[in-house]
Amino acid sequence: MRSDTGQVFRLEDYRPSDYLIPLTHLDFDLSPEATLVTAELTFERRAGVADTAPVVLDGDGLELVGLAIDGKPAKPGDFEATPDLLTVKPPRAKRFVLTIGTRLSPQTNTQLMGLYRSNGVYCTQCEAEGFRRITYFLDRPDILSIYSVRMEAPKKDAPLLLSNGNPGAHGDLDGERHYAEWNDPFPKPSYLFALVAGDLGSIRSHFVTKSGRRVELGIFVEHGKEARAVYAMDALKRSMCWDEEKFGREYDLDVFNIVAVSDFNMGAMENKGLNVFNDKYVLADEETATDADYANIEAVIAHEYFHNWTGNRITCRDWFQLCLKEGLTVFRDHEFSADQRSRAVKRIAEVRTLRAHQFPEDQGPLAHPVRPRRYREINNFYTATVYEKGSEVVRMVSTILGEDAFRRGMDLYFERHDGEAATVEDFLKVFEDVSGQDLSQFSLWYNQAGTPNLTVKTSHDPASAELILDIEQSVPPTPNESRKRLMHIPLAFGLVGSNGHDAAYTSAEGATVENGVIHIRKRRHQVRFGGFPQRPVVSLNRGFSAPITLSVQQRSEDRIFLARHDDDLYSRWQALNTLFTDALIAASRQKRGGKTPKFNAGTIALAGAIAEDETLEPAYRALALALPGEADIAREIGSNIDPDAIFEAREALVSAIAAANGETFAELYEKLSDKAPFSPDAANAGRRALRNVLLDYLSAGGDPTRAADQYRTATNMTDRAGALTVLAHRHGGSKVSTAALTAFEKHYGPDPLVMDKWFMIQATVPGPETVESVAALMEHKRFSIANPNRVRALVGTFAIANQTGFNRRDGAGYRLFGETVLKVEKRNPQVAARLATALRSWRSFEPERQEQARIVLAGIASTPGLSADLRDIVERTLA
Repeated sequence: MRSDTGQVFRLEDYRPSDYLIPLTHLDFDLSPEATLVTAELTFERRAGVADTAPVVLDGDGLELVGLAIDGKPAKPGDFEATPDLLTVKPPRAKRFVLTIGTRLSPQTNTQLMGLYRSNGVYCTQCEAEGFRRITYFLDRPDILSIYSVRMEAPKKDAPLLLSNGNPGAHGDLDGERHYAEWNDPFPKPSYLFALVAGDLGSIRSHFVTKSGRRVELGIFVEHGKEARAVYAMDALKRSMCWDEEKFGREYDLDVFNIVAVSDFNMGAMENKGLNVFNDKYVLADEETATDADYANIEAVIAHEYFHNWTGNRITCRDWFQLCLKEGLTVFRDHEFSADQRSRAVKRIAEVRTLRAHQFPEDQGPLAHPVRPRRYREINNFYTATVYEKGSEVVRMVSTILGEDAFRRGMDLYFERHDGEAATVEDFLKVFEDVSGQDLSQFSLWYNQAGTPNLTVKTSHDPASAELILDIEQSVPPTPNESRKRLMHIPLAFGLVGSNGHDAAYTSAEGATVENGVIHIRKRRHQVRFGGFPQRPVVSLNRGFSAPITLSVQQRSEDRIFLARHDDDLYSRWQALNTLFTDALIAASRQKRGGKTPKFNAGTIALAGAIAEDETLEPAYRALALALPGEADIAREIGSNIDPDAIFEAREALVSAIAAANGETFAELYEKLSDKAPFSPDAANAGRRALRNVLLDYLSAGGDPTRAADQYRTATNMTDRAGALTVLAHRHGGSKVSTAALTAFEKHYGPDPLVMDKWFMIQATVPGPETVESVAALMEHKRFSIANPNRVRALVGTFAIANQTGFNRRDGAGYRLFGETVLKVEKRNPQVAARLATALRSWRSFEPERQEQARIVLAGIASTPGLSADLRDIVERTLA
């Protein structure tokens, strides 16, 4: 573990390296505590670089055991080595070879970066800067090299030997050892290198590309879990087919392998031809996985496969361009999921995720542009801004240009930059070239932090039959960026007539209006639509066409009208969600004032109408009935937040909706209780989702019978976990709840991924007592602070999703969290740093909680020897 060096990397300081490494050959002699790595690196000096320029290579905690220059052992004066740096005096030749020997201990590598050993399996994780923990290298994404790999190991311990590319020679060696060679014909950066060796089971299949090439497919998992990888294989084949149809991208190697491991810092990694996955995104069957798990597996399998072109074949020039692969590929996986499932449901889910994770990032001390301009620790910029907002920026390009021009731009991008390390400017340039549009103002979305706000006032002039929109744009200040420039915002809209359908306008003046989109480019626009003798209802930001906030003067009856009639299903949901949000904000203020909340009867009735509207798919109705979460309400309130008042307000609204619509909900719940064979398809998953939302409403009155019956008779994990959640959250401490939790643990105890659900359910039980419960669960025999999945399931979920427990007024939740972050940091700084982001919004709470959080953050910051990862997050959070 390296302590903080204080170095800050800046986008404007980028310059090409003095040397290239066109060829890399790696030889691994695998051993748990003494793996020997021999790297044979072919260097080329760039044109114009002096032949005396030293070769300066990155390392991280390395032990150098050998160095040769063009085959001759290096002399002491030829090099200088530390664990983190190797400087070599090169020969005068333009092209030369360095042979570097290092010794590693995979068994003791608890950071899970570089080469490590997980449950007896050797595994690598090299993004972002893990390769330098394997050998000294120019460990930066613009160094593209063709890799060949040879590895050997005891055949009994590691019968499987995998790396990137296509398989080469393999065979037995003396001493019951064996070897395998792999060759990747496509140049790639070091962060995409991968190696896996161990004893694993597998399922195998194949895929025939559109040009007729046969690709062998393999998914490797722990023995006995092969059947749970079948859905992942199906998702992989669908992803390969979709990418050919939608983007014209054909797979390019002879094999594609996926390996699932239980100890992994991330969700998955797109290494060329050898994707390494956290096993939670591979393993699924109806007994152990929820519908959400199936959807996540489908999306993550697709995401990593799509990286083959957007990330691998075209990579990023430097880590400041991370969004160029991640945001773009998130957009592609979102589109895939929308086509596989329900576009409206998927879009609502995407927006909820963005608002829950990225909006708070933009509004807090960790705010940064989609393309950051500086960083101290790159691992801390794998953020919702880079991924989720990055995806929204790509979506806006498609909205502005239209689908046809967007596809032509993507085709040109693949053609022009294949095999290159590209930049955001390269990406935008292809769209300018195919469309003739100037995207310079739009590029601010990549370069400027913060969530823009549009304030919209509407008026109607019957005399001139005009509807008038007065629109004003603002972007709030963010750390290190107080003055903001005006953005190009594509605002999709509709003007809904009294018949519930979009009405046509005869003219539009005051801004560019094209294909149902108002293009906002100035601070103020007055847009006048002609042809309206009667006032229509305005529907704005349809489909969430831009990642903005809206301040719209709109009557509640207009929102109810849109919630019932808007042709755009996203906007229909948004209207209902806004009604609920406004009601909850008002109720929380009433609670703080000691008053009993009162709710609009029209809003309460609307929930029942949505529930029984069979023109809407069940998955959509489930999302519509799921009230905004406590964190969503806190975000909208913005400051001086009291989580207890928000929780009480939300419970009051749940009870009011349940009381008014109980009969309707009960009838629909029973109607959905069919016993058809389980299927993870979207339609069946939607029925289960709606049924479980209804179960929560029907249990709000205090009777656990229905939830207990569902738990006892459930035939799949979705229904079982849904019932257990209701029992734990609404009837916690009761005999029936305790019995269900005990039965669940007894049945699923040996399965870590299922037990993660058990931990999560208990971590999210509302109320102050959950702090002590989480502390006790950390001592549970099934919990391991060394495993990132266990830590995220229990501690991460508690911090992110339990507003009342984590933010307990006396600071006990913060103190437990701070102690845990420091324990995790000793083993895995990357996981600790990501956990610590849960405190990014500490200044938004009321003063007493603010002070408790500040004390904990200051305590972490003052800890001696803090890693660069964690110190970076904590200091920015405190700034």
